[in-house]
Amino acid sequence: MTSAATDPFRFHGGRLAAAAAQFPSASAPWIDLSTGISPWAYPVPEMAPDVFSRLPEPEYVAHLEQAAAKVFKLDNLSEILAVPGSDMAIRILGTLFTKKRAAMLTPIYSGHRTAWPEAEEISIDEVTDQELVILANPNNPDGRVVSPDQLRALPGQVIVDEAFAETAPSVSMLPERDGAIVLRSFGKFFGLAGIRLGFVIADAAIVERLRTMLGDWPISGIAATIGLAAYRDGEWQDRQRQRLKEAAARLDDMLGNSDLNILGGTSLFRLASHDNARELFVILGQSGILVRPFSRDEKQLRFGLPASEEEWQRLENALNLWSDKQ
Repeated sequence: MTSAATDPFRFHGGRLAAAAAQFPSASAPWIDLSTGISPWAYPVPEMAPDVFSRLPEPEYVAHLEQAAAKVFKLDNLSEILAVPGSDMAIRILGTLFTKKRAAMLTPIYSGHRTAWPEAEEISIDEVTDQELVILANPNNPDGRVVSPDQLRALPGQVIVDEAFAETAPSVSMLPERDGAIVLRSFGKFFGLAGIRLGFVIADAAIVERLRTMLGDWPISGIAATIGLAAYRDGEWQDRQRQRLKEAAARLDDMLGNSDLNILGGTSLFRLASHDNARELFVILGQSGILVRPFSRDEKQLRFGLPASEEEWQRLENALNLWSDKQ
């Protein structure tokens, strides 16, 4: 098997068109387990026609920010900004801190490496006097968690990507972020990545600068309407955390039964390793199942959660097919 089998999929998940081209005879429909996006989406509320025909009013976006701030336990609304996805925020922040000596805790989401290509790659124990420290917490792809107290003790400006913190709110730096810039993602936990919604929580001066850069309509009225409903629905959020936890435990059992070594993750995904992971990637692809490979360690694969019993069965069948060939 050549490296070409996994090359298009190493930067980030979700590349189903590339997968269909790579494995044209694969079973359909495709099962996308390559991302950390919940397979169960928040039910989209009915929307008035003018949500689609009018530009979103600033006051309406402000209502969304207020609802999110309540969930994040924030009191100062001048310190939160709705953005069109946390990935966009990462790229913009990369332009604001170009002169600082930066380091990032690795492994890390690939978008951070794009935003800060010159940043030193270190571990938490190697942080000393850096001017800018970037990390994801919980981390992607291995689920590593650094305690909020330890993060508050880091030197310089800290940027914390909390894209997966909705599944484990206790690991968040919020509300006592101590000057850190915190990024939150809506789409992963709520299963609606396509609407592109996230938040930056930072000192008011940074938020105002970002708000000016994004302009008068930073997000769509559709994103504001759905996000407002979802953040106000605490019961749904509690149910979502519970079913994600149960599904992750089921995935652990299934991967373990196939002799994969589970390295970590969150309740939205698991990182696993095996000496023959590249062969497993191909067998899964031939079965119409896309997982996430990594260029830095070709023994590793990240698995998201199947959405239905049919998908669970297809995954189990493909894993059994691979196990039989070992």
